[in-house]
Order: sequence, then C-alpha cells, then structure tokens
Amino acid sequence: MYIEQGYKGEIGLWKYLFLPLGFIGFMIYNYVLTLNSDINMEEAMQQIIDQFGTNLVLIILLAPLVVGLFVVLGWTWFVHQQSITSLTTSRKKIDWRRIMFAFGLWGVVTILMTGLDVYLSPEKYELNFNLVKFIPLAIIAILLIPLQTSFEEYLFRAHMMQGLGIWTKTKWIPLVVTSTLFGLMHIANPEVEKLGHGILTFYIGTGFFLGILTLMDEGLELALGFHAANNLITALLVTADWTAFQTDSIYKDISEPALGWDVLIPVFVVYPILLFIFSKKYGWTNWKERLFGRVMTKEEFVAITDGESDLA
Repeated sequence: MYIEQGYKGEIGLWKYLFLPLGFIGFMIYNYVLTLNSDINMEEAMQQIIDQFGTNLVLIILLAPLVVGLFVVLGWTWFVHQQSITSLTTSRKKIDWRRIMFAFGLWGVVTILMTGLDVYLSPEKYELNFNLVKFIPLAIIAILLIPLQTSFEEYLFRAHMMQGLGIWTKTKWIPLVVTSTLFGLMHIANPEVEKLGHGILTFYIGTGFFLGILTLMDEGLELALGFHAANNLITALLVTADWTAFQTDSIYKDISEPALGWDVLIPVFVVYPILLFIFSKKYGWTNWKERLFGRVMTKEEFVAITDGESDLA
C-alpha cells in the first residue's frame, strides 16, 4: 500500500501540483533555451570547465538538485504534514538494507560491465586517473550525487506517484506518467544533443524500471539505492566530453558516440533480469494487482490500518 501512504498527510490537489509543475516548467524553459541557441553545448561546457575546473562545475550542476531534495522533503513535512517515512515506504521504518543491497548489486554490475568493455575495446578508452584530482571528485560525488538522485526519486517516484495514484485511484497511470516525465526530464542533456532523441528510450525505460521497483516492493528503497549507484559509480569510473557529468574519473571515453541497439539492452535485457533477482529475494507476488490494481479510498485505507494515529 505504498501509494496509499499519501493519505497519512493533509490531502489537497494543489499540494501535489505545485512542485511538479514548477520543476517541469523549469525543464521546459531550459530545453527551449537550448533549442533557440546557436551555441554548441559541448563546446560551451568545455569552455566553462576550462575556466572553473571540473569539480566546481560538477558542484554547480548538482547544487540545484540537492536543494530540490530538501524542498521536496520540507514540502512533505510542513505542507502535507506527512512523515518522510510514509513518503518513502509502506514499511514501519525505512529499510536501509534494501537501499544498500540495490546500491551494492548495481554498483558491482556497473564496475564489471565497464571493466569488461575496457578490456574488450581498449581503443575506446584512455586512462584518465590522477589521484590528486580524483580524491576531490570522490568526496564531492559521494556527498552530493546520492542527494541528487534522491531528489529525482522523491519527486517522481514518491511525491508525484502518491499524488497521481490518490487522484486517479489507479497504479498504472502514475507509473506511466512519472516514468515518461522522468525520461523527458533528460531531454536537455548533452547526450541527447549528441546521440539524438532515440536515447530517450533508455531514460524512459529506466523510469519504468524504477517505477516498477517502487510499486512491486511497496517502497522507494530499492529505487534510491539503484539510482545512487548508477550515477555515482559512473561518475567515478568513466567520463566523456559529451556527457552531462564531466569528471576527473578513472577512464575517459574517447570513442565517437553512436546510437545503436546497445541502448535497448539495459531496458529489455538487464532491467528484467534485475527485476527477477529482486522478486526472488523479496518474494514479490501478484504483479498484476501491484502494477495495475486500484488504489484504495482514504476510508478503506483507514479501516484496514485501524485508524493509525498519524492519519489526517
């Protein structure tokens, strides 16, 4: 009953619209600026990095999203008068073991896949490791990237999913809407400019994967761990001149990027395998109900939970 956890706050449609509309409006504005600009984003980014350095630019890129996390949590606490625990999970307390399992699993897989690609295609990479530069990167990344990814999870898979679910009384509508919007959020990324809009298949597919994780596990913990590992490990391992995060990582991808079938492998091969692993570990059943079932009314939820004291 993850979506129904939203009933533990003060319900109001405008309360669920304010933050998403503000963020989506900002993203649309940012995208329109890139469309109407004749500036090459890759060259512009390189000029900024040359002037300020990769670490400072990384902080500048991450800082608004880190602030956004505290805005979402603060909005939940003060406006919704809802606990952060009920925004995060249907369990009595946040399961940190779930977060760490997802983080560890995907972190190991990412390291192994990257190492295999470097071994099989060494011409695509150059060793970029510099300990003096890498240590500050590691500190910044470890401190800020999990907060950045948590903002995206709490906005899309928590705040928006609970709000849409309560409003529509469905589970599939918030899954489809939040996953699509999550993918489109990346439309202004330099990767999209370099590879074309086909790369959005990967971002939207990732949104669906994270949404399915959240609904099947009745909580945000697995999505939080996976997303943090994905961005953090990648930032530390590999960089390129055409990616959103350009860092003093261990390797630099110097190949000419091209959109191919490999963009579909994570979505249609890797993610289903991960869902199978998670389902076996946590005993998921009744997929149809959890993904396409009806969201209870507040009265039904109160009756089932015996009127818990923190219900509004």
